[in-house]
Amino acid sequence: MMHWFTEVQAKSPKSGLSGAADLEEPVEEPEPKDLRSRFRRLRQSVAGTLAGLPRVLRLVWQASPALTIGLGLATVLSGVVPVLTALTAKYLINAVLHAILVHAQKLPDTGTLALPFFTWTSSAIGVIVALAVIQFAIYAFTSLLGTVRNITQQLLQERVTMQISLLVMQKAAELDLPFFEESVSYDLLRRAQTEAANRPVGMISTAFGLGQTTITFATMIAVLLALSPFLALVALVSPIPSFIADTRYGWRGYNIARWSSPMRRRMTYLTTLVTTDSFAKEVKIFGLGGYFIERFRLLSQVWYDRQRRNVVARYLVGFAWGTITTLVGSLTYLYVALQAVMGKLSIGDLTLYTAAASSVQGSIQGLLSGFSGMYEHNLYLSNLYELLQMKPSLPVPADLIPLPNPLRGEVRFEHVSFSYPGSGAVALQDVSFTIAPGETIAVVGRNGAGKTTLIKLLCRLYDPQAGRILLDGNDIRDYDPDELRSVIAAMFQDYVAYQATAAENIGLGELADLENQAKVQQAARKGGAAPLIEEMALGYDTPLGKWFDRGVNLSGGEWQKIALSRAFMRDARILVLDEPTSALDAQAEFDLFERLRALSKGRTAVYISHRFSTVRQADRILFIEEGKLIEEGTHQELMRLGGRYARLFSMQAAAYTGEPLPELEPI
Repeated sequence: MMHWFTEVQAKSPKSGLSGAADLEEPVEEPEPKDLRSRFRRLRQSVAGTLAGLPRVLRLVWQASPALTIGLGLATVLSGVVPVLTALTAKYLINAVLHAILVHAQKLPDTGTLALPFFTWTSSAIGVIVALAVIQFAIYAFTSLLGTVRNITQQLLQERVTMQISLLVMQKAAELDLPFFEESVSYDLLRRAQTEAANRPVGMISTAFGLGQTTITFATMIAVLLALSPFLALVALVSPIPSFIADTRYGWRGYNIARWSSPMRRRMTYLTTLVTTDSFAKEVKIFGLGGYFIERFRLLSQVWYDRQRRNVVARYLVGFAWGTITTLVGSLTYLYVALQAVMGKLSIGDLTLYTAAASSVQGSIQGLLSGFSGMYEHNLYLSNLYELLQMKPSLPVPADLIPLPNPLRGEVRFEHVSFSYPGSGAVALQDVSFTIAPGETIAVVGRNGAGKTTLIKLLCRLYDPQAGRILLDGNDIRDYDPDELRSVIAAMFQDYVAYQATAAENIGLGELADLENQAKVQQAARKGGAAPLIEEMALGYDTPLGKWFDRGVNLSGGEWQKIALSRAFMRDARILVLDEPTSALDAQAEFDLFERLRALSKGRTAVYISHRFSTVRQADRILFIEEGKLIEEGTHQELMRLGGRYARLFSMQAAAYTGEPLPELEPI
């Protein structure tokens, strides 16, 4: 039998902490076999990379125009440094040789420094000193450019990382609930947020580097052409095979990253299970720490093995092709050396041309590897742009109608049916009912009956596949979703325990009044959290949760009171409570429902509960079973009916009283 935790190497369609479903071989595009196909793929790669460059530049520019300009200038200006360095070395070596001959009294003690823009005559030592000063200036300028590049690149990286995080958060806030209930969405979010975070600056820095390399190449190829056009051509062509191999393995690396994204996310989850307080109690009591650590170790080993194979192959192949480039450089040096021995070149020329040949090769290699790096960056950035191009799944019509003012709060479900995406089961089927303005409705039923789904549809977190939901006579799909939700106060069963102060935890229910201490305290009294908070040393300024300094741990029931208070923070016309008493003790539950009628006065209230002893206080009760509305009425009406509600109510009552069940309709 295959369980949630299965052998790591298994090829199972199931998925769990073992990540077995994510360990199959990645699906790659077939490698082109013939030269034409490979050239076509290479051309498409370069074209796609260049096409993606403007949008990346816009992203980096938005992060900081000044830092972008600084990085660009520092990088491009560095392109003239190699030729200045090589020319200075040539003149300095020739000047030293001239000074040696002067010292041997074979030449008069004069030297000429013939630079491109001026000629200066002095003593041989004077020329050497002047060249040494020029060389120092070049080195200092190079160091300054490097410092500016390091500063601007690191700061720009931080700004872009923040910019991407903001873009991802903004997009996530726009997307609807269905997006967050798909595993592929979390994989995309992870790739966009982590793997793409450092790519824009890397791509732009590489693009600026291409400008620098182009300048270096243009100046050095002119020097090398003066010596031998053939050598210039050989130096130009030799790095190309290495570039093709690098592009190929860059694609493989990206493919592995896509394949391993679910696995890496599962590894992060395993780390969270062992390192955060939310899971610590259960991990300790069941002794799960070692098990989760072993799952992490197995997953990380599978991921590492695949990465290792690609990295080793990439760099060994790169070394093999790079050896050709090294051989060409050595042969060029030998040719120039022989030319110097035969007196056709000076020793300074030997240095200049050797540096030129090496620089041309390096420039071509830099240009090609730069394109390869940009191509790889662009692949990873496609995840970010794929996320940013996603649209909310819930349609918003162009001709929205405003919410009625004042809003009466009449809710009507008309033949509503709904199934969750990817699920064959029907969550709600042909459900119809009406909630009058100001009426309090309790929704009851077994687990999985469709109660929470009904609430999600009312809040328009999903749209029904059939039927419609009306608010004051209008389809809720005709209202602006944000405006609709602004008139609904809700607490869900899986409420959030924010690692923030008590006041913030409650005030987040209505952002406009987050700093309104009086309203926060009033909401705390309504939700039953006020006595708890007032006993704390820092009162409403007490941090809740232990993730940050001076935090206070709360029990499940105490957190539920905080969540209830957050729901009461919003003075909304419609109040929705999903299992508001599931973690409360009997006294707290009784106190809450004693206040609920007063708290929901003037509101349309809908609450879900498994405790039938409390729902009897509602104006009307809806009994949901297997997605269908089976029974509805007051508590007395449903008990007289003797149906499913009466049966389950009696079962709960018998558990407390020990009395036998009355004769009722069987379930």
